[in-house]
Amino acid sequence: MENVQAYLVNAFTADGIGGNPAGVVLHADSLSNQQKLAIAKEVGFSETAFVCQDNEVDFAVSFFTVTDEVDFCGHATLAAFSTMYAQGLISEGQYIQRTKAGLLGVYVDATGHVVMEQRLPEFKGVFDSELIAPLIGLEAERLASTNLPIEVVSTGLSDLIVAVPHGSLDSLVVDESRLVAFCKEHNVVGLHAFELCNQQLSVTAHCRNFAPLFGISEESATGSSTGALASYLTKHFDGIETQFLFEQGRAMGCISRLSASIKLQGQTITQVKVGGFAKQFDTQTIHV
Repeated sequence: MENVQAYLVNAFTADGIGGNPAGVVLHADSLSNQQKLAIAKEVGFSETAFVCQDNEVDFAVSFFTVTDEVDFCGHATLAAFSTMYAQGLISEGQYIQRTKAGLLGVYVDATGHVVMEQRLPEFKGVFDSELIAPLIGLEAERLASTNLPIEVVSTGLSDLIVAVPHGSLDSLVVDESRLVAFCKEHNVVGLHAFELCNQQLSVTAHCRNFAPLFGISEESATGSSTGALASYLTKHFDGIETQFLFEQGRAMGCISRLSASIKLQGQTITQVKVGGFAKQFDTQTIHV
């Protein structure tokens, strides 16, 4: 038996509160995937990050939900690098992490703000409102009234990006069994719904994320989906600013704040970054 310490960290906090909890296990080189999954189940959060050494880049980071390994997790990446910074294992600067989604850059500044690079977006197809509306408890005509496409976008994980009419975001009712079936059929992680804000506000959109296929009924901050949404907005709105601020978790009473930036060359997206702050709130010792 081995005692493993997991740091419990809220990622994408707003002024030090809120955020989405993630587990972080440092020095995880000796752990098997089976042990990592057992630890993630014991921690019980939507994702736990495991940080290992790497022979070619700075770190190798793997991500486990309570049910399975996933290729990438934005809020757990933020939690991991924030924890390493707080523990004095890294200092201000640029790092490279090896993930199943590829080699991705992470920058930590002197305030502890973490900005992570994501994969360039893949736009994987659109769906009719008639198919998607029953998944979230809206009438098809009301969902279609946004005049925005329902599209699968990936910057590391494939998310169904769904614009909903203003005033309807908090009242969505997800049919989890239907959404699980949809995600399995179309190889999608979950559904990321958003409601655009008034242009005079600093926040671009309020968001909700549902991934019941991976045991996540709803989570209050989703970094991978933030990159996908920023890419989606850049694609579908000519001349839109390429700096975004999203809030997520309002319907859960746990508001998180996520920033995103897109770099363009002509009409081509050449870089996607997502950033935020994290705060440790506890540790947990787990026997494996």
